[in-house]
Amino acid sequence: MQTLAVDHPLVAHKLTTLRDVRTDSPTFRRLADELVTLLAYEATRDVRVVEATVETPLAPTQGVQLASPKPLVVPILRAGLGMLDGMTRLLPTAEVGFLGMIRDEGTLQAQTYATRLPDDLSGRQCYVLDPMLATGGTLAAAIQLLLDRGANDVTALCLLAAPEGLKYMEQAFEGTEVPIRVVTAAVDSHLNDLGFIMPGLGDAGDRLYGVV
Repeated sequence: MQTLAVDHPLVAHKLTTLRDVRTDSPTFRRLADELVTLLAYEATRDVRVVEATVETPLAPTQGVQLASPKPLVVPILRAGLGMLDGMTRLLPTAEVGFLGMIRDEGTLQAQTYATRLPDDLSGRQCYVLDPMLATGGTLAAAIQLLLDRGANDVTALCLLAAPEGLKYMEQAFEGTEVPIRVVTAAVDSHLNDLGFIMPGLGDAGDRLYGVV
């Protein structure tokens, strides 16, 4: 598994404002959207393309276009929805699947409650959207589900990651031949006793949509 913490002044600037407890939900949603687009730029460096010929106003020329099958973007509900627009802005022709997962706050284990994905993902590149990589259980379970359906390249985009979660992911997919990557804005210090990233930015879902 590969991990990329994107080192860019704009990424750091937007993340700092996301962390601020004074940032309201509308501003948080807008900044998360912008930050995801910046992360997506790095995450899609290895997106598969094929050569294509197009006609310019002056002459034909060679270029590239996304290869088939098109990439699949999978936000993990509910907080992952706040990252979807920022990702599809960069990949407008990608298909979108949905995965509902929740972490049991007692056991910290991930449970799946909704799945809207193709049964066969053979040959597909998948991009999983999950704002917080904390313990790693939810993201690892989501990626394993995609692998079980045949995905052969998976990249996760996270606003923040914890060292414990990254270590869990590395152990979970040790020996896996399928390329797996995590692209994040920062790797924070540690998890607290409740499994939250420190210093973090709080509960991403609550800050995106309010406490419901």
